Amino acid sequence: MEIKVLHQLFLNSSGINTDTRSTKAGQIFFALKGEKFNGNEYASQAINKGASYAVIDEEEFIRGENYLRVENVLETLQRLATFHRKYLSIPILAITGSNGKTTTKELINAVLQKKYNTAATVGNLNNHIGVPLTLLSMTSDTEFGIVEMGANHHREIAALCQIAEPDFGYITNFGKAHIEGFGSLEGVVKAKSELYDHIKENAKLLFLNYDDPVQQKQAYYEKTNSFGTSSHADVQVEYRYNNETAEVVMQGRNYTSSLYGSYNSVNIAAALCIGSYFKVPAEAMEEAVASYIPTNNRSQLIKLGELTILMDAYNANPTSMKATLESFKKSSAKDKVVILGDMFELGNTSEEEHQHIAKYLEELKFKQAFLVGKNFSKVTSPSGDIQKFESLQELSEVIKTINFGSSHILIKGSRGMALERILEVLKEKTLQQ
Repeated sequence: MEIKVLHQLFLNSSGINTDTRSTKAGQIFFALKGEKFNGNEYASQAINKGASYAVIDEEEFIRGENYLRVENVLETLQRLATFHRKYLSIPILAITGSNGKTTTKELINAVLQKKYNTAATVGNLNNHIGVPLTLLSMTSDTEFGIVEMGANHHREIAALCQIAEPDFGYITNFGKAHIEGFGSLEGVVKAKSELYDHIKENAKLLFLNYDDPVQQKQAYYEKTNSFGTSSHADVQVEYRYNNETAEVVMQGRNYTSSLYGSYNSVNIAAALCIGSYFKVPAEAMEEAVASYIPTNNRSQLIKLGELTILMDAYNANPTSMKATLESFKKSSAKDKVVILGDMFELGNTSEEEHQHIAKYLEELKFKQAFLVGKNFSKVTSPSGDIQKFESLQELSEVIKTINFGSSHILIKGSRGMALERILEVLKEKTLQQ
């Protein structure tokens, strides 16, 4: 089937669906395949639930004229997304990076919404399926698109750029994330820079953090707009840390936020730089930053009785872990407790990186420190000040016996550790007190 014809069917539909559990009337169902499922097998179920068409790639599942057979369902979804992106012909900003890309994406969206009707990646749907779905969520009313791109292997960002064809690009940073797939920190830089490579090859514009030595090297490219503390940056900023929350000063105006962690100041500055470039009024940007409330266990400040919980357990890697610990050390809180969970996808550097974090944690000398997970349970702690647990259940049993008083508790680990479960233990303790 020609993409142009499929696109017209899409415009007349109520949207795209890839999961029969959420199929709605009038949608087009795309029968995607995974390691443990074959979407073709669910096509008839989607039609029975009201889908107008089912796009499949196996002839044996055709049951009528509203079954559309293509060579490859995933590739068709991606081609449809690119066609739709060209059809709308709106500016698209792409964001990637090792840390903070979802928070930065949401901050940029909050700022640009003050002037434009925006559409942005929902949550972290930032892969080879999520990017097409994000593009296809945009409508004729959309004035600006913001697309987050994630990757854990080389050439994935390049492929996503081919789908989204961004006009603008920004990389949050280059850290020790997904080392297992990228091989090294140099591999991370090369892979993430595929976004900037695409932008330059197509003579589009780069947004740069001029304080980042890696990004600063891109400044030779003529189409850049940068921010940073350097006088050479296009937009000069000053970073402040207001107790636990991030703050940025730009052009004499203070931009305060409810985001925990000094490292989030850079994410705010990126949103302000981009907002300024697109001429969003300063007052509107100030309101956008101040009213943004993080969710999904990202840089959240949570009050729990006398306790203050600093929940940053959506993801973790050595770079973000160290930055978070450093920021927590700077806070004015008197009694500080740290709970860290394993970091994933570090490949053969895992043992070394977990040991480095344990050593750094010991140097910072918090009131109490707990490590949990198969990797952290193996680290050595010369002073013995750090308590180690292999499982969350073991840690939870100990936490139940401790009176933390009015402590500030930092909780951080990789998503697979699901450290938010500790919050439930602390809530139960609070109710019992």
